[in-house]
Amino acid sequence: MANKSLIKVAVTALVAGLIGGGVAYGGINYFQDNNIATSSTSVPTGSNKSGSTSTTNVKVNVSSQATKVFENNKAAVVSVINLQKKSSSSSWSGILGGDDSSGSDSSSSSDSSSSKLEEYSEGSGLIYKKSGDAAYIVTNNHVVSGSNAIRVIMSDGTKLSAKIVGTDSVTDLAVLKINSSKVTKTASFGNSDSIKVGETALAIGSPMGSNYATTLTQGIISAKKRTVATTNTSGQTTGYATVIQTDAAINSGNSGGPLFNIAGQVIGINSMKLASDNSGTSVEGMGFAIPSNEVVKIINELVQKGEVVRPALGVATYDLANISASDQKSVLKLPTSVTKGVVIMKTYSGSPAKAAGLTKYDVITELGGKKVTSLATLRSALYAHSVNDTVTVKYYHDGKLKTANMKLTETTKTLTKQSN
Repeated sequence: MANKSLIKVAVTALVAGLIGGGVAYGGINYFQDNNIATSSTSVPTGSNKSGSTSTTNVKVNVSSQATKVFENNKAAVVSVINLQKKSSSSSWSGILGGDDSSGSDSSSSSDSSSSKLEEYSEGSGLIYKKSGDAAYIVTNNHVVSGSNAIRVIMSDGTKLSAKIVGTDSVTDLAVLKINSSKVTKTASFGNSDSIKVGETALAIGSPMGSNYATTLTQGIISAKKRTVATTNTSGQTTGYATVIQTDAAINSGNSGGPLFNIAGQVIGINSMKLASDNSGTSVEGMGFAIPSNEVVKIINELVQKGEVVRPALGVATYDLANISASDQKSVLKLPTSVTKGVVIMKTYSGSPAKAAGLTKYDVITELGGKKVTSLATLRSALYAHSVNDTVTVKYYHDGKLKTANMKLTETTKTLTKQSN
């Protein structure tokens, strides 16, 4: 997703870079000119007609497979504009930033203020389905989050209004719907489980916004299944996602755009890139895409239900790492070897956890065969299952390790029981 202010900063930085290059080049010329002046070889005089040249009539047929993929799919890739309301005022006091001291009544100032839609951010999207007068687009949830309206720009520049069909913050996916009258191409999904490290990967999108729409970048699959932490708008880790890693250039604005294999199949939806590590070291060539198999599963559910229904335990939890060592020993009665897990602070009536016998201050360390070391890992382990699945949970109760089986229910049903 590209923010308008970031684009201006990037352009400024580019201009500054060009100026810096010019200064360095000038300095080099200065020393070179001094050396030339001492040379015995002088510049020839006379007519310069012999210095003219021309182009040769040679045509090169550069029809690569990457070119074919681009030509066959570029019309299915769009720019997605997030429009949000911003208050504006036409009064002089609003422009100058001061109070109106003329003694006019408050009603006149309210009439001069209004809210209008402005471009907040931009991303990319992929048209994957055309059905009757509707066409469906997959993009990232963070591209459309907080929007008051959505605009889609087709590859030929046509602008269309779009409506949100459904969003899912857990996988960072969203589905939009537009009128299909202008849609000439839809893309198809491939099997992301079949990709291989080292094979060609092609990304098409709008890096840095729609000014660079329908940009093609090429790289390889760097890793098939890379686990990365997902965060919310506050920067808190909410879970972990298994993604495809690629060194194809992925920049702000590419979010929501497709990652193709060399056969022209969509193998992922670009979602993020790693710009620097925890130490602040700059990182290049590390982009990530949501695998196509996961994408298809989620967007089909969004189209059918408008949301993704996930299982729930029916508990209020707390990260064990945030509890003091003394309380871990005296209140939770944990062995000193247990330092990571999730503490149950409350079990709700009728919930899977309650039915399985879990109670307040029990500490979950494993769910469905996966280690639970934090709230994020618990969420990831839970969301790997479906509603009505029966899973095994390992937990500590009064310092003793126990095992129980629980049948998972829907999040919405659990919440309903909580309120009763």
